[in-house]
Amino acid sequence: MKKQGESRCTQKTISLLSPLGTIQVSGCENGVHTIQILMDVAPAERSSEAPLSCAVTDSPAETSPEMQRCVEWLQAYFTEPQTAGSLPLPAFHHPTLQGDAFTSRVLQVLLRDVKFGETVSYKRLAEMAGNPRAVRAVGGAMRRNPVPLLIPCHRVISSSGQSGPYMSGRGDHLKQWLLTHERQRGEG
Repeated sequence: MKKQGESRCTQKTISLLSPLGTIQVSGCENGVHTIQILMDVAPAERSSEAPLSCAVTDSPAETSPEMQRCVEWLQAYFTEPQTAGSLPLPAFHHPTLQGDAFTSRVLQVLLRDVKFGETVSYKRLAEMAGNPRAVRAVGGAMRRNPVPLLIPCHRVISSSGQSGPYMSGRGDHLKQWLLTHERQRGEG
């Protein structure tokens, strides 16, 4: 693990207008650092006739291939979600996703094993990550996920089947929207 100051990144931010509102993707030439859902509008209504869109609204003149890959993945997720799983994910360049810490392990297991349209309980994810007693730590890992949507923390639900909080409870309506989006688009 690199010490602070060893590798200086020049971060750039791309803004996209999605069905969830504005999404900001920040990253550098090494990969994506963060994805932020700004919650600046209500989620788009779904219609079988009207396709969903995800368009770049603000972008630096030059972006890294990893940032471009992230934009392409997000656009596919919203417009043709059944194809998103076959697209390569960008590299991640955030300390939370490096190393062997439990948070990193949970996020990697979630990314690798919980597919589009599926859900997993906090308890089951703790078991999958190798520590069945760490249910609360799984919740903490979801809160610390720097790249929501790419690492699908919205797919983690309570054992009772309730959706559970998203974005510290402020984005519960977005979690419902995402789960419904995946269910509806997965059937198509």
